[in-house]
Amino acid sequence: MTPPGTRIRIAVVDDHPVVREGLVLILQTQPDFEIVGVGESGHDAIDIVERLAPDVLMLDLELPGLDGVAVLRRLRELGATTRTIAFTVFDTDDRIIGAVESGAAGYLLKGAPSAELFEAIRVVHRGGSLLQPLVASTVMRHVASQTRPNAEQSVSPTKREQEVLQRLARGMSNKEIAADLGVTERTVKFHVASLFTKLGAGNRTEAVTRAVQAGLVSL
Repeated sequence: MTPPGTRIRIAVVDDHPVVREGLVLILQTQPDFEIVGVGESGHDAIDIVERLAPDVLMLDLELPGLDGVAVLRRLRELGATTRTIAFTVFDTDDRIIGAVESGAAGYLLKGAPSAELFEAIRVVHRGGSLLQPLVASTVMRHVASQTRPNAEQSVSPTKREQEVLQRLARGMSNKEIAADLGVTERTVKFHVASLFTKLGAGNRTEAVTRAVQAGLVSL
């Protein structure tokens, strides 16, 4: 959960009024969420981020003017600190890979349960990455098809870290991993942090990506 008194500043950009307004209403049910900007185009998204610097941007990929992937690339060029979640109906490989490679910290398909949406925003706000299992498997397939860099080959996780890594690759949360392995969640967090260091990763998605490139986990 978000620390008491902390509110996550969120912007919503979607070109469908019903979807946009519905999403805003759903997010406003959470006491730690604050909607600071709403837009309907790619240019709106960039303007909102530049002017208001929201913590999290909920971004549709199919937008007039600039599409979502173009927006992500532009925000990266600008050095924006806003964390973006692609929230879209598109589940095709090229859309998913394009968004993730362009800097999306999360990718959710429209129709995801509200609880999953809320959790994604909180995880991304804390600096993590969150992909639904379908999306994660697509990203992992893509990564596995790429040439494995030699620099990654020397990474040597312990037996327990390897067990944690395999479960990370399946999209399991720390709590789920702890229950599955019969250890405390704190222990899992310790192993995850160690894996981040060994893999030179800044978040879960990057850690799994590098582990796949190094052949440390199988899909």
